[in-house]
Amino acid sequence: MFVDLVEPPTGKLYEGHIPISPLQRTILAVGSAFTALANPLRGDMVAALGETTGSIFLERIRDQMLQDPEGRRILRERPAITSESMQLDKLRELPDGAFGREYVRFLDDQQVTPDTREPVHFVDSEELAYVMQRYRETHDFYHTLTDLPVTVDGEIALKWFEMAQTGLPMTMLSSFFGPLRLTSEERERLFNVYVPWALENGSNAKTLMNVRWEEWMDRSVEDVRRELGVRPCPKA
Repeated sequence: MFVDLVEPPTGKLYEGHIPISPLQRTILAVGSAFTALANPLRGDMVAALGETTGSIFLERIRDQMLQDPEGRRILRERPAITSESMQLDKLRELPDGAFGREYVRFLDDQQVTPDTREPVHFVDSEELAYVMQRYRETHDFYHTLTDLPVTVDGEIALKWFEMAQTGLPMTMLSSFFGPLRLTSEERERLFNVYVPWALENGSNAKTLMNVRWEEWMDRSVEDVRRELGVRPCPKA
């Protein structure tokens, strides 16, 4: 029995998979939780936390996708969001206000690309690993959709929005404990402005994991928000 706790399973299930034992998973979950809560902008630790704590919730997201035609298509075709697949130069040619133009503007402003997202390592299911990867790759679309700033309180607010959408444990931990490191002014803005908006919009919006974002780039941001039932975040 003790051996089962400390010995990782053998065999990789997908490219990049790192099999770990239950004990290693617990240690990694605790360590990544402390680091991610201390600095929500540490993408690697946020990623590790999500992978080591979210299997049951990933199954629920997968099931929600299976109940939707677009979700089923995404699971069947497994598109990847990369700089090549998104054709970023073409998005830069779209008119201002187009979702794709505002998305690539966000990427350029933050000096990131779709390729900077952490690959999945610790999810012990090939299908659920794709669900996690898809969730991770769509994160920047959420910034464009919600108009939340890339600040510590803005990222925490987005975690509240994602918590209402997905229920993933890492979003809960970031939502509840992330505010501890904010200034009093940032906490006031978070709880008085961002959190009420995030819970309402995250709960009422359509399931965003069922959106084939790649096919929505030509549409206006306002049209996308209207279709998905999301209002932009209020200005603090």
